[in-house]
Order: sequence, then structure tokens, then C-alpha cells
Amino acid sequence: MSQSQPTVGIVSLGCPKATVDSERILTQLKAEGYHLTNSYQDADTVIVNTCGFIDSAVQESLDTIGEALAENGKVIVTGCLGGKEDNQIKEIHPKVLAVSGPAAYEEVLTAVHNVIAPPQHNPFVDLVPPQGIKLTPKHYAYLKISEGCNHRCTFCIIPSMRGDLVSRPVSDVIAEAKRLKEAGVKELLVVSQDTAAYGVDVKYKTEFADGRPTKTSMVGLSEALGELGGVDEFWVRLHYVYPYPNVEDVIPLMAEGKILPYLDMPLQHAHPRVLKAMKRPGNVEKTLERIQKWREQVPDLTIRSTFIVGFPGETEEEFQTLLDFIAEARLDRVGCFQYSPVEGAVANDLAEQVPDDVKQDRFDRFMQLQQQISAEKMQAKIGKRIQVLVDEVDEEGAIARSRADAPEIDGLVFIPDGHHLNPGEFVEVEVFAADEYDLWANPVGDFVPQETSFIELG
Repeated sequence: MSQSQPTVGIVSLGCPKATVDSERILTQLKAEGYHLTNSYQDADTVIVNTCGFIDSAVQESLDTIGEALAENGKVIVTGCLGGKEDNQIKEIHPKVLAVSGPAAYEEVLTAVHNVIAPPQHNPFVDLVPPQGIKLTPKHYAYLKISEGCNHRCTFCIIPSMRGDLVSRPVSDVIAEAKRLKEAGVKELLVVSQDTAAYGVDVKYKTEFADGRPTKTSMVGLSEALGELGGVDEFWVRLHYVYPYPNVEDVIPLMAEGKILPYLDMPLQHAHPRVLKAMKRPGNVEKTLERIQKWREQVPDLTIRSTFIVGFPGETEEEFQTLLDFIAEARLDRVGCFQYSPVEGAVANDLAEQVPDDVKQDRFDRFMQLQQQISAEKMQAKIGKRIQVLVDEVDEEGAIARSRADAPEIDGLVFIPDGHHLNPGEFVEVEVFAADEYDLWANPVGDFVPQETSFIELG
């Protein structure tokens, strides 16, 4: 690459919110005329967007920084690890050129300028409208609606890195959503640190968004996004929804087909004492009642959640309460994590640490129960017709996702007879097989009865 068009590489680690940060940085660099690459060797400098949430993510970030230094030498670090008070980046990798925290767009751009100035001739300046950079496939995109979080969960250090809640103007969010749809996006994944709290920092003020008054709230935003097409032609999926009472107000939108019947709500535990120690909502009976009412309103509702086992001081009786909750709630998609004593987390000092072998045993028992529930739910889908969105097509057929499946974290729908399909295409399929997490189906009209109605569970 010639000096007239300097080149910047980027490695993006961590959650979807970090992905959005990387996309914004890359979009601005492209607007300034930089060439972008995913190669260390061809880059004049490399940006590493780090994660600092749990110990394994910290180590991955530090290893990636070391690899970038070895391969390129001119490395700029940003992201959550850079935002920690004692991030150790400079101590471990003193040759790093600059370090900044999450969403520090201007600092990153300044650091790039210090390494190599923008080109005098910008080959992208005449692009109208300016083309944003996406790190996801063309047909889906993350839509970040806020920064930071007002909660102080004792196991989490994100607020210390990303700060308190700052909601984006609802008019900006809707305008971005429209641009993404016009660019071919078929699915918007709404993300933030706390989606249910959207707008609380601006007292839920009303703005004119897309020509109509829209309340800066999760419900107001969901209504406006639902007007962009409805689930038959445009998916809107809510992530990271804290269990506030306002969740009840988005359930009707799911029932009406405005947004996907999918609720990502991290509950973390089910025992009142543990939840109190976590500084999380603790009325488990109320949660079960709410779930039952939601399912009555939206029978095909998919509920995804995450839980922590082995929280400091967790007893066997408290863990059994969690298992009882899982057995009764019968959630559709569940992630489980063994508590990790993240540096700086208040929970580390609340009680004695649960031994690692006990954590592993509880994790195994939790997952065994949930896999049984998941397998039963998936088997019940055999013979049903569902809408899917095709993600890719290879020599074995098409790989898609249903309304119940978010990219990268949920299951897949494999379509062996889907070679004629295209990524980003909505298709109606009939399910002929299932395992604990995934489905196998054929396009409606091309359905061929299979000899077996299930996949052997491992």
C-alpha cells in the first residue's frame, strides 16, 4: 500500500458492544481516507480492541496484544481492558503506543494520527452517503443504544470501565436503524449494557424520530423499530434486558409481530440470599409468575438467560433452589458460568470462595438439567413450520437461524437441501430433526420425509 493511502488493521475482541465500538472506529478511519485490513503485515499500525470482563478474556487480550506487537510492532490498545484502573497493559507490553478505555473514539483516532497522518487525497470523500464499516455479515447488525450502566452488581466491573448509563438520542438510533435496513440488513440486534434502562438518564424525554414523537425508552424505541417492517420481513431482537417492570410493556409488541418474540434477560441466580449478595432482583416467585403470563400472551416466546454457579458463599441448598427454578421455568436458551474472582469485583470479598471442584460439579449438574429441558423443547419442534434467516450456504447446504436463535450464542437450523438459497434470505422450512440445541429442516415445498425423526443426543 502506498504512503498516499496509509493502512490500519484492527483486532476486535469481546462482546457485541465492543464490536460496535470497532465498527465506529473503522468507519471514521475510512472516512478520513485510511485503507483498512485484517492483516498485521500490511498495516502501518494495528488497533486491538480488548475485553476485560473475566480473567480468561483479560488473558486473551494480553496475548493478542503481544502477538500484534510481534507481528507488526506499532500497536494501539483500546477497549474495556484499557479502561481498568490497573490494566497492566503498559507494564506487560511497554512497547504499546497508546492505551484508552472503551468507546474512546477520539483518543484512538488521535493515536492513529500520531503514527501515520491521514492521506492528503481521500479516495472515499466522494462517497454519498458515507458507507459505514460492519464487522458482521451484510444481513444482520448490532444496534447499540446506550453506553454504561447504573447498576452495581457485585460480580461485575463493567460500570467501572464504561461508566454510568448514557442513552443515545432516540432519533439517532432510529436513523441508524433505517440506514442499516436500506443497506440490506434483515436483522437488528439491539444491545447495550442495560437495554431496559434505556432513557432513564434523560427522564424518558420524547423526541421526533422518523417524523413522529417517540419516547426515549425501551418500549418507545421498540415500537418505532417495529414500524420498520415487522417480523415477517425485518427482525428486531432485544438483548441484555434487565427484569424491570417495563418488560411487560414490550410483550404486546411481540404478540403483535412488531419485534421478535425473543427476550434475553440475564437472571443470574434464583435464591433470594444469593441474589441479594449479587445486588440483583430477588423475588423468584414473582419472576415465575411473570414468565407464565408472558408465555400466555406470546406462546412462541423464546426466553434466553444466563446464570452464575459457585458464587462466593453459595451453599448446596441455595444451588438446589437454582436447579428447582430451572426445572420449573423451563427456559429456552440458557448460559451458565462458574464464578470467576474478577479483579476489582466486590463479590470477591463477600464470603469464602466456593472450591473449584464444587463449582465444576454444580456447573455439570446445572447443564445436564438444562440440556434435558432444551432437548425436549427442540424435539417438540419436529414437524413444525418455522421462519428462518439464512446465514451462509456451503457444500453441505444452508445454515440458518430461527426467530429463537441469536447469532453466535444460540442454535442453528441446518438445511441440507438448501444449496439454492442465499445468505440474508427469509425462508419457511419444516423441521425434521433436532438435538439439544440445533434443528434440521427442509424448505417448504421441497420437504422430503426422513427415515429418522431425531438426532442421537450426545
